[in-house]
Amino acid sequence: MEHWKPGDIRWEKAPPEHFTGEVLFGPVRHDGSLNVLAVSFAPGARTDWHYHPGGQVLYVTEGAGLLQEEDEAAVEIATGDVIYTPPDLAHWHGALPDSPMTHYSHTTGAPTVWQPRKVTEEEYRRGL
Repeated sequence: MEHWKPGDIRWEKAPPEHFTGEVLFGPVRHDGSLNVLAVSFAPGARTDWHYHPGGQVLYVTEGAGLLQEEDEAAVEIATGDVIYTPPDLAHWHGALPDSPMTHYSHTTGAPTVWQPRKVTEEEYRRGL
C-alpha cells in the first residue's frame, strides 16, 4: 500500500506544447496500466485538444473550469464533479478565467494522444 498526503505530491511544469497558460503536473501513480495525475490550472489555463485511447475519469478537487468535447458546447465543472470521457473522444479542459482548478486525471491503456491544435481564444470564450 502507498499513502500520499497533499504535501507529498511533487509538482512540475506541464509541457507548454500541449497547454495554454500556467499548468502544473503532480504525478501520483503510473504502473503501466493505471496513470493518476494531479493537474493544477491557473485561471484561464487549459489543455490542447486531445483524447485518451483508454478513456479518462477526472475528479475536480478545487476551483472551477470548463470541459468541451468536439462538436458540443462547453460545460462548467467544479469542485466535487466527476467526469468520464469515453475512449478516443476529442476534448479539452481547463480553468475558468477567474478561478484556478485542480483535478485528478485517471487514465488506463495507451498514453494521451495530443491533437496538433490549440484551443483558440474564441473556442475558450464561447464556453463562458
